[in-house]
Amino acid sequence: MLARVWSASVVGITALKVGVEVDVSAGMPTIIVVGLPDTAVQESRERVKSTLKNSGFAFPMRRIVVNLTPADLRKEGPSFDLPIAVGILAASEQVQGRLLADYLFLGEVSLDGNLRPVAGVLPIAAAAKSMGIQGMVVPQDNAQEAAVVDNIAVFGCRHLAEVAELLNQPERFTPIQVNAQQLLAQGNHHAPDLKDVKGQYLARRALEIAAAGGHNLIFVGPPGSGKTMLARRLPSILPPMSFLEALEVTQIHSVAGLLKERGCLVSDRPFRSPHHSASGPSLVGGGSFPRPGEISLAHHGVLFLDELTEFKRDVLEFLRQPLEDGLVTISRTRQSVTFPAQFTLVASTNPCPCGYYGDPIQPCTCAPRARENYWAKLSGPLLDRIDLQVAVNRLKAEEITSQPSGEASEQVRQRVEAARRRSQARFTDHPQVNCNAQMQSRHLQRWCKLDETGRQLLHSAIKKLALSARASDRILKVARTIADLADSPEIKPQHIAEAIQYRMIDRLG
Repeated sequence: MLARVWSASVVGITALKVGVEVDVSAGMPTIIVVGLPDTAVQESRERVKSTLKNSGFAFPMRRIVVNLTPADLRKEGPSFDLPIAVGILAASEQVQGRLLADYLFLGEVSLDGNLRPVAGVLPIAAAAKSMGIQGMVVPQDNAQEAAVVDNIAVFGCRHLAEVAELLNQPERFTPIQVNAQQLLAQGNHHAPDLKDVKGQYLARRALEIAAAGGHNLIFVGPPGSGKTMLARRLPSILPPMSFLEALEVTQIHSVAGLLKERGCLVSDRPFRSPHHSASGPSLVGGGSFPRPGEISLAHHGVLFLDELTEFKRDVLEFLRQPLEDGLVTISRTRQSVTFPAQFTLVASTNPCPCGYYGDPIQPCTCAPRARENYWAKLSGPLLDRIDLQVAVNRLKAEEITSQPSGEASEQVRQRVEAARRRSQARFTDHPQVNCNAQMQSRHLQRWCKLDETGRQLLHSAIKKLALSARASDRILKVARTIADLADSPEIKPQHIAEAIQYRMIDRLG
């Protein structure tokens, strides 16, 4: 007898419908799996056989052929265990098949029949309606993740016997319900607060501008000046994510198998801080079956690169295209996968190998050539893409011993949210633009017009600092954000002047 069960596979963060056809016929007892299965799917033959026996079902001692369609799509992972087991039960008439046409099955099975969670359930749930799916049957630990998506019935089961009972008596089961908006509103908000920072008013101002406009930022200063401390407080002043943003971020984390750490919905903006020994593929993603890298895991959040000049130059060059386009495409022989990567880059570095170049107290011991080689690790095109380049000086003795006196993150975040609302009001007809940092040339011509004084200031800066066209556009974007923070509809000369002063590395050149 033939039975068909629906499942799905994830390519990138896109879900594709997969048919699991099971034919039980006369012949030597064996299980054959075809349809480009990987090793994990091939191994499901033995898992499913033991699972059925240990769960009290009769395993048909006949020839069983499992065909995974479409045949030209590579199938990977243990998520096909459950649909294969259900297909065998349906083909051998041990369960009713009336729900199989409209339901999708995902899950790994253990030898005793328990269902184990799998990665990538949320992207599949998000695409289920377009697949013609009315409901999903998943392991209990994946149920809330899938139920975040509206308009689809999600049933979480702990054991294969429970799945069989659901198929035979569906009226006895109630779909899982999750209030996604409530989950989003709760949030964890574990980011440290800006009120703990002593001094560093220029750096705090740069953080506020970066948060309001989504601008990339680098802190340069001696050891112990607070660069890392400042960077780790950026998430505390970022505006909360919308539901669509949270859903997109959660899909990426689901594919990467990281939702156990974040719950069924990622409600806080991501903050990723890879070590400087990270490889290029670990940053942008990769593998035989491409998986998201750090820049995609930081989507709609912050990617923090501490000790930027300790990263290998060729690794940093991987960032250039994602910083410009907001996505990364990974090409393989059989497929090309695109991951979103709209993140705010925050970096920190010392001014030289010893760390004290320009410090008024500690003398620098580096030779000029050593300093040149140190900065040569950062290419001009990469620095061009960093909007805010800020010097962080060591604190004075009285600042170190005093109590923190700066604003708390909540106060700063209110100004950031107000500035974002002003910018997003301009982008109503441009849904692909979420913040000032994402503006293109046509947007700059429309919303970043300067008066004569402002044009002269920018002209002088371009000549004196030898700025590229990209760097001058970045100055305009930063000035637009500064104007939004000041609730100014026009960019004024003082806004341009402040934006120019944040090109510290250009001034060093």
